[in-house]
Amino acid sequence: MDMRRFLRHLFTTRAAVRRRFPPASLRAIEAAVTRSEDSHRGEIRFAIEPALEPGQLLAGMTPRERAVEVFSELRVWDTEANSGVLVYLLYADHAIEIVADRGIHACAGAAAWERIAADMEKAFAAAEYEAGVLRGIAAISDELRRHLPREDGGADELPDEVALL
Repeated sequence: MDMRRFLRHLFTTRAAVRRRFPPASLRAIEAAVTRSEDSHRGEIRFAIEPALEPGQLLAGMTPRERAVEVFSELRVWDTEANSGVLVYLLYADHAIEIVADRGIHACAGAAAWERIAADMEKAFAAAEYEAGVLRGIAAISDELRRHLPREDGGADELPDEVALL
């Protein structure tokens, strides 16, 4: 086990996340998701988790494995067109994972999500947290519009607010 990672997770709190994502940033992210979903049939969820639990760390859980769990817990898979996309930030690791449901993943492919996540991580490295998320949402929206353009009014199937885990 990586002791530095363990300590980083142990001492990363919700307060640290709130310093990087104050209420105004969370509202801006929610508004971006809402605007985005007006232009395609996809659903976007953004979730921030400050740190993993000690048991998860001891088991060697990766950010990707946790993102897949969160995808399920938040029911991002539960959309009519199988078009949900989760953007998951594990703050203690400064890791972004994008998990897309099979309907949109089959169209866009893993390379698109990896590129978007890498761009967001670069913005985070420059301490541009809100801007990085907003650019990521815009890039995901471009993929969703390309593959699942809005055809009618459609229902908003998932909440747009940021999930702070």
